[in-house]
Amino acid sequence: MKTFARCSVIALTFTAALVAAVSASAQMGNMDAPKQAAAGEQPVLSPPAMASANLGGKTVTIHYGAPSLRGRVMIGEHDAYDKVWRTGANPATTFVTDTDLKIGDLVIPAGPYTLYTLPEPPGTPWMLIINKQTGQWGTVYDQKMDLGRTPMKAKALDAPQETMSISFENAHGKTAELHIRWAKVDEWVTVEAK
Repeated sequence: MKTFARCSVIALTFTAALVAAVSASAQMGNMDAPKQAAAGEQPVLSPPAMASANLGGKTVTIHYGAPSLRGRVMIGEHDAYDKVWRTGANPATTFVTDTDLKIGDLVIPAGPYTLYTLPEPPGTPWMLIINKQTGQWGTVYDQKMDLGRTPMKAKALDAPQETMSISFENAHGKTAELHIRWAKVDEWVTVEAK
């Protein structure tokens, strides 16, 4: 009888520890990058997105997390002006080109990179940053790994854009425009395959 009681206590203790571990694991998972929502769960806050262009028969691709404003003022408040911004959410925004490029006044050899920006107050162009470090979390930035920076052109949006987007537009042969839009800004720069 004592052995049975001892086994029951051990089993209950093990079950309680297992439930606590699973609960803690679930809570920790919520602190990491959001997962895809299942039926009845909250939607992913910053879902993965992609922009791609074919320039002169070669592919340029950007993978990023697309954050939403959700009532917040992001650029200029949550993400300060004059401070490097991850330009997306979750893992670092990847920029991969199959060909050498000229972006603004910056020459980019073919290969994988990380894309960052340096936001500026309205009326001042942002800087696009191409960084050679890859595979890091979005907030991990090493300026020593910058390939270079180039100024972007700014255009105000007629209406605020809730979810950040990156897109290639006005593609013709070897050239396109790379646009980053969010809130009230449309920052863009010309991309040309060499």
